[in-house]
Amino acid sequence: MFWFKLIRDFISILREGQTPAQVAWGFALGSILGLSPMLTLQGVLVWLIILIIDVNLSAALVALTVFSLVAFLLDPVFHWFGFQVLVNVDTLQSLWTSLYNAPIAPLTRFNNTVVMGSFVCALLLFLPVYFGMKRFVVAYRATVGARVEKWKVYQVMKRSSLIQWYQKLRDFGG
Repeated sequence: MFWFKLIRDFISILREGQTPAQVAWGFALGSILGLSPMLTLQGVLVWLIILIIDVNLSAALVALTVFSLVAFLLDPVFHWFGFQVLVNVDTLQSLWTSLYNAPIAPLTRFNNTVVMGSFVCALLLFLPVYFGMKRFVVAYRATVGARVEKWKVYQVMKRSSLIQWYQKLRDFGG
């Protein structure tokens, strides 16, 4: 039920609601969480950013889910990339040594090759994901949304008694 509601909310967000920029920010921040491990200091900081600024939480959760599945498949690539950054870039060796000796920096788990590679890749993909999602939301609202509403799957979901009951319950509080 949670995933069904999440997808339904995401489709409704694509149609209306928050601005395309807010949806895109939520999706881009969720992609960072999905690509890199969440149980690190940088994961906590990204969650705080999502909760503090006005971004779309449903978009962040959808991106977290999608990019987590992709990240699982890309772990060997992340390992290779993290190894290159941690070991083969000689100019950064003193930075890694000083960070490792700092009191809070080890909470980032930066010395793990997969963590480093996935976080750097997530940062590199952040702006392309943001601008791509923003463009997708604008295009969806302009043309695709009307076509999706004609799909039988969408009409069945919209007329479902469970969904109608949920909407009444949700709107009951005000």
